[in-house]
Amino acid sequence: MTTRAHERYEESGGRPEGHATHDVTNQPPPLAPYDASEDTALLEGLRREGAGWAEEDLRRLGRRAGSAQAQEWGDLANRHEPVLRTHDRYGNRVDEVEYHPSWHHLMRVAVGEGLAAAPWADDRPGAHVARTAGGLVWGHTEAGHGCPTSMTYAAVPVLRRQPELAKVYEPLLTSRDYDPGLRTPAEKRGMLAGMGMTEKQGGSDVRTNTTVATPTGEAGVYTLRGHKWFTSAPMCDVFLVLAQAPGGLSCFLVPRVLPDGSRNAFRIQRLKDKLGNRSNASSEPEFDGTVAWLVGPEGQGVKTIIEMVNCTRLDCVMSSATLMRKTLVEAGHHARHRSAFGARLVDQPLMRNVLADLALESEAATTLTLRLAGAADRAVRGDAGEAAFRRIATAVGKYWVTKRGPAFTAEALECLGGNGYVEESGMPRYYREAPLLSIWEGSGNVNALDVLRALGREPATAHALFDELALARGADARLDAAVSRLESRLAEGSQAGARRLVELMALTLQGSLLVRHAPPAVADAFCATRLGGDWGHAFGTLPDDAGLDGILERALPAGG
Repeated sequence: MTTRAHERYEESGGRPEGHATHDVTNQPPPLAPYDASEDTALLEGLRREGAGWAEEDLRRLGRRAGSAQAQEWGDLANRHEPVLRTHDRYGNRVDEVEYHPSWHHLMRVAVGEGLAAAPWADDRPGAHVARTAGGLVWGHTEAGHGCPTSMTYAAVPVLRRQPELAKVYEPLLTSRDYDPGLRTPAEKRGMLAGMGMTEKQGGSDVRTNTTVATPTGEAGVYTLRGHKWFTSAPMCDVFLVLAQAPGGLSCFLVPRVLPDGSRNAFRIQRLKDKLGNRSNASSEPEFDGTVAWLVGPEGQGVKTIIEMVNCTRLDCVMSSATLMRKTLVEAGHHARHRSAFGARLVDQPLMRNVLADLALESEAATTLTLRLAGAADRAVRGDAGEAAFRRIATAVGKYWVTKRGPAFTAEALECLGGNGYVEESGMPRYYREAPLLSIWEGSGNVNALDVLRALGREPATAHALFDELALARGADARLDAAVSRLESRLAEGSQAGARRLVELMALTLQGSLLVRHAPPAVADAFCATRLGGDWGHAFGTLPDDAGLDGILERALPAGG
């Protein structure tokens, strides 16, 4: 290199002449800040299900969820994973899990916004709907911290079966104060609850549990001995646990700290090395002389704790719908700002078809989630019909929406191409999160069989489902035909065909809700593809007359 050429090379910052190789063009700007509540289907559902009074707070939370700060919290909480500390420096057993500060920031907002158990202390109709809508919005940050808030929400109706325990713990569980650290109830402003159901030999088959509960001689007090296989959020204050008492499998409350201030025996053997949900510690605790209080009668552990499962299954549906919405927003933002082959991606017919198909799936999931939340809210207030509908529709929704999540997030990731395959985009984290929701609280088979169980043992559930479907009768011939197929298939009742039955239940239920509440373009495209058979085997195969413009205008935030 000549002296002058070397001088020009230095002046160019080390770049060869005429080669501006690091100029950044044709890349989308950062999505954040954005408004996570800017979702027409969500806001319409909020009002329709009786929680319109919460809209202002939901919009405020949506702006916070989409802020650069909150999005960074979600990223950091997953990059800096929880760390188990079994002993202190002196050798004393402590069994504590340390979290990154971002986890605590996320938790503080979630609890403060009433996304844990606060609705149980709120007499307003729609309080449970407002909480679910808040989860659909705040979940845009990250999913892991939704586990302890979900379990805390679900623990309250179970504890109410033992009024003396509810008197102590319910005011703390329904508090909007996030107060981490293991201390007695008298020293805390708020508490969180977890659950320990499964064991390594049985998984979902909890009746095979081997953890033993031995009466102490004090009424209602037992000691536990055994090992749990998958207990998430081990730094919660109390846990609902299943164990074998003399009268059979029973439900117990296990506090981390005993009334005298000493640590209960809750020895964390290890944290799970999970595919996703990395911000949330999931553990294997060992009980050995662990003090526990009976909740509900001996021998009725499953019956006692099933209310907790119903609540957390709703949150699985909610979290899957949230992942769908979040990744759709990411895909739409990228497509609006990225050009290829001479045009913006969002203006190219095939990409518009993919985005519109994803938008249909997302709206159907969100609408069903809010309908389930509305049923839960009204069931709590004594509506027997809604309780029956909730019983079967929550299991149906848990099966189907969580099954759709992994395929959906994969397609949304693909919309970003290589940009979506790198960790910095956040899309791999969402993709890894999606399969959890079809596993947690019972895999697909467990939920499909639960639907069969409900149909066989609780005939009112089938009546409630068909009463709901009848509200859309005559509005769409394809929906009517699908409901007729469902009636015929219901008579078969075979275990081998349970998944086909539950899938058809879910699709007819979603179709019914969209026909009644969504614009014609959305309802028509959903019924044509999901019920009428005019659809391929992948997203992006909507028919040519599907009204893509109307679907996309409704689905994608205006400022994206």
